[in-house]
Parts: sequence; structure tokens; C-alpha cells
Amino acid sequence: MAVSIKDIARLAGVSHSTVSRALNRSPLIPSETAERIQRIAKEQGYTASAVARSLVTRRTEAIGVVVTSIADPFNGEVVAGIEEAANSEGYSVILATSQGDPQREMTVVRSFRERRVDGILVASSRLGAQYQALFDELEAPIVLLNNQHPSELAHSVSIDNMDGGYQAATHLIALGHKDIAYIGDESGLQSDEERLGGFRAAMKNARLKIRKDLVARGDGKQASGRERAAELLAMARRPTAIFCYNDMTALGVIEEIHARGWEAGREVSVVGFDDLFFTASLQPPLTTFRQPKRELGRRAMELLIAILRSQEAERKVVVRGQLIVRGSTGKPYQAIVAGKNLAARS
Repeated sequence: MAVSIKDIARLAGVSHSTVSRALNRSPLIPSETAERIQRIAKEQGYTASAVARSLVTRRTEAIGVVVTSIADPFNGEVVAGIEEAANSEGYSVILATSQGDPQREMTVVRSFRERRVDGILVASSRLGAQYQALFDELEAPIVLLNNQHPSELAHSVSIDNMDGGYQAATHLIALGHKDIAYIGDESGLQSDEERLGGFRAAMKNARLKIRKDLVARGDGKQASGRERAAELLAMARRPTAIFCYNDMTALGVIEEIHARGWEAGREVSVVGFDDLFFTASLQPPLTTFRQPKRELGRRAMELLIAILRSQEAERKVVVRGQLIVRGSTGKPYQAIVAGKNLAARS
């Protein structure tokens, strides 16, 4: 049978409340008495009930985490960083998915509060400003990670998307590219606007114009990346380089380039965003802007824990990434620069 607080109180010759306070390390109990009670509890194999403890402390030591999809390799590394930070501070993580649906996200967040989690962390939120109406209702701190819509009330951690777009475009411009395409996300995400904004700033600084016909948008997945690439590469004045919203889009772009008998980094340069696990293994390896995914998860959890402990917490944390240059980018292919037709190679 499981050992109870009543059993320990009988063996220690003290009251139930004294045992409870000693096990919760209350300063009201003399250290000698507390140590004796804790030793008896250990010897008897006592294990505290999380439910009973939560009734006393009004905390569950559980954090609710919402991600768009567990199938997304980006989220896997972010969650790993979240769990590392949570576990080191004695918190457990409950994971749920939103599938990128704002209504489902709201339902999941509310269900977490009903389960009395201490705090909630939402990755790639589609609700944004709608949280303003939820804060009083939820009565639990919320941290948004890579929030996709503005929200002034929420604490947030995000990658510096503007810097990523700027670094990607600057790299391509330094190689000599002028006709650079951008394949973004059609969902109206804040990250898409910021990455395109950084791209535009780099082009403006280089006194280069962005052709409107070279700005396309897909759904951030491989298939749509290939579809948009096919449209761009069929143009009479095709781009010599393509900057992609994410690595999955870039994967589709490279697939289309290879289907034409061309080579990424030669006929067309390609830059991705995220640095997912497969990017270094592609042929050629993908040049991409690396998001420190584990660090993002860790920083978001650390911010949430600081709020829970009433410690000083930044309202908005921005994390810098790094451009990783690999074989998918090179100087403009001379046949394109000279205006020659590549159709014979396809």
C-alpha cells in the first residue's frame, strides 16, 4: 500500500499539517524537525500526489504548449528546447496542435486553462490580437513564440525575420544577382511580411528594383514551392535567384530546377529559411537562414517561468539567426545574364 502523510505523521510523532509543511519545505518548521520528517518519508518510500500538492499550492507545475503540427520538423526542435527548460525547473509539458486553425487554437488554449495548467506557450499563433479579449478570461500567463499576427498585450519571443530577409538578399546581391524572386506565404503571416521587408530593404540599399512579377506566394509546402518555381522559371526574363519563405518551399523549388535538367546554384540560385535537418544533405546543400530553434523554445519557456515567478520579464524578446551559405547559391549563370534561352537544357 502507498504510504500516506498520516503514516509519516504517526511515525514522526507530529501532526498531519507539520508533515505537509515539512515536505513542502516551509520555513515555519524547524530545520531539525523538517530533516527528520523528510528522512522518514524517504525511508518509507513516500511519493507526493501531484493532485494533492496542486490543491495546496494552487499550482500544477504543468505548462500547456500549442504548436501548429507535430509533423513539422521545425516544431520538433522548438519543443525539445521548451522541454529542456521546463524539466530543468521542475515543470512538465502538455502538448497539443492547432493545425494552423485560429478557432482550434482558441479551443485548445481554453481547454488548457480548464486543466489548470500554470501557463501557456503558443507557437506560430494565428490569433494574435484576439488574445487581448482572452487574457482576463484565462487568468494564466501566455507567451507567444514566433507569433504570426501582432499582439501588444502578450509576451513574445521571435526570430528577427527582417534581418533574415536582409541577409539572404544581401548574399545574393553580393554574388551579382539582380533579378531575384521571392516565394512567400499566401496566408498573410507577419513573418512573411517581415522577411519580404528585409529583402526589399537590401534591394533598395543596392539600388535595385524588385520586379512585381518576381514576388509570388504559396502555402509554405514543397508542392506549392515547385508550382511557383515552374511559373517563375517559365518567364522570358526568368530570375537568376529565388529566395524562399521557408526550407520546405525551397525543397520544391530545387525539385523543379532539377526536373528541367538544371542545377541549383548554377542555373538558378536558391536560398531557404529555417535550416531544417535535411538542408545540409540536399544535392546541392541548401543555403538558408538558420533559426536557432532549440534556443527559441528555451527562451520562450524561460520567459514564461520568469512571469510565473513574478520576476522581471521582457515584453518582447527577439532572437538573431545566421545565414548558412552552402552550394545552392552561386554567381548568376552567364547564359541567363546574356539573355540566352535555356530551353534546350530542359
